[in-house]
Amino acid sequence: MVDVLDNKRAATRFRILVQIAERQPAVSQGEIAEEVGVTSQAVSEYIRELVDDGLVEKEGRSRYRVTPEGVDVLFRTADDVRRFADHVTGDVLGAMSEAAYIATDDIAEGDTVTLSVRDGLLHATPSSEGPATGVATTDAEAGTDVGVTSFEGVMELEPGSVTVLQIPAVRTGGSRAVDSAALSAHCAESDLVVAAGVEAVVACRQAGSDPTVPFAAGEVAAEGAERGLEVAAVATTNEVGRVTDTLRDADVSYEVLEA
Repeated sequence: MVDVLDNKRAATRFRILVQIAERQPAVSQGEIAEEVGVTSQAVSEYIRELVDDGLVEKEGRSRYRVTPEGVDVLFRTADDVRRFADHVTGDVLGAMSEAAYIATDDIAEGDTVTLSVRDGLLHATPSSEGPATGVATTDAEAGTDVGVTSFEGVMELEPGSVTVLQIPAVRTGGSRAVDSAALSAHCAESDLVVAAGVEAVVACRQAGSDPTVPFAAGEVAAEGAERGLEVAAVATTNEVGRVTDTLRDADVSYEVLEA
């Protein structure tokens, strides 16, 4: 356990050192006492101790400054606290949190289940053999939603990619300038089709592939690829930049083609 979490005196000492660093050089012991929740006399004693330990230096009446050694202690202690917080939020609370999955078979509350992603959706299968497992918190019939908690391991998931198909703006031909057969073939090979811009939506419909999502194309395409889907993002020329910016920010693999 980190000292400042395991020992009240260590915690108070750390908090007072932080307050000095925040307020230096003019330090009001009364204000620190109110902030930390101890008496002014206690603050005075802690500051004297910090000075003796070389973590704080006194520059005059009510004037103090944290030394380089004190700054090092602040960084190291803050890092320890941050790592402990990451452990709590990631390992402890992450394992305790509950999420909904699709049951691939009948599942009973308390069953160990193997977790996977299929068609971009989370699935749970009664088994303890997979690389990622959890425990069912509800009963569920095959095909229905089931609560899962106590996660362990990592789901195997091969990231997908996005093909951005550029459609001319209406003033340069719009959907009329698109090879519908080629666009239809691209869409048919994809797990998910999204569109950005009126011309793109119309081009998809003319190609016999109504887009699953006719808005927020970049965000949906990025999330789909992260879940292992191959995505066709059909975008009007003036929307392509917005889509690719979103994909780039999400670190998703993509290519841009003329439709």
